[in-house]
Amino acid sequence: MTYDDGLVQLDRHAITLRRYHFPSGTSKVIPLRAVRGYRVESLGLVMNRFRIWGSSDLRRWLPLDVWRPIKSTLVTLDVPGTRPSPACTPLRAKEFVTLLGTLLENRD
Repeated sequence: MTYDDGLVQLDRHAITLRRYHFPSGTSKVIPLRAVRGYRVESLGLVMNRFRIWGSSDLRRWLPLDVWRPIKSTLVTLDVPGTRPSPACTPLRAKEFVTLLGTLLENRD
């Protein structure tokens, strides 16, 4: 029960967003117990699709992803005390969201 597309990793312990921090490119590891929920939405045609690092708004932050222009799904994580909210564009979005939902429902 793991997901890893090279940029986003999910297992029963944590979500790792690689190339998250600007400008160092270091990863952000979010313990699964800290995630209160998530929101899935269309990436949109202009606003976030062509921004390969960061976000066009102050509500969320996305890691470096040069493949974002060809992706279509944005997942924003609800992590209390973290602003802006961490977000990602998983390569296999349906698989990621299904596993995330399952892990959040069955966490200890």
